[in-house]
Amino acid sequence: MANETKLPVTRKTTEPAFTPEAWRPFESLRREVDRLFEDFGSEDFWRRPFRSLADFEKAQKLVARPAVDVTETDKAFEIAAELPGLEEKNIEVNLANGGLTIKGEKKEEKEETKKGYYVSERHYGSFERYFDLPDGVDADKIEASFKNGVLKVTLPKTAEAQKPAKKIEVKAA
Repeated sequence: MANETKLPVTRKTTEPAFTPEAWRPFESLRREVDRLFEDFGSEDFWRRPFRSLADFEKAQKLVARPAVDVTETDKAFEIAAELPGLEEKNIEVNLANGGLTIKGEKKEEKEETKKGYYVSERHYGSFERYFDLPDGVDADKIEASFKNGVLKVTLPKTAEAQKPAKKIEVKAA
């Protein structure tokens, strides 16, 4: 049998191969989830109305520019605006200077008192959208209706605008 030599293996590196402090990709996620569950179980969760200001600001931005669909049919243009939570009395549609303006304001107040806590929340938001009137709209016959959180504005076309396009023959010169 050959002589066996056992030599110690040493590693010469400037940094260790693994440091627990350096490698924590999910640490912040774990902390956030832990905090969420801790907060939800505590009574303080319901007592901190300003905790979700970022969520409230996001909601205000959504209210500031409601989703709008503009479509054209043979007889009219239609504007449909989604305005959930608003009431008819809080919506205003105006026609001036060749344009249509849709305005609205939402005011919501909620107050809740139960054993151990009191919550009072107020949400306010307003919006304004302006649309240039297309050519061929009969401004005297514009109508607006509001149902199930959707405002529908109908801009009927004039008789001239409803005529089909006339094809012009191109002749050689």
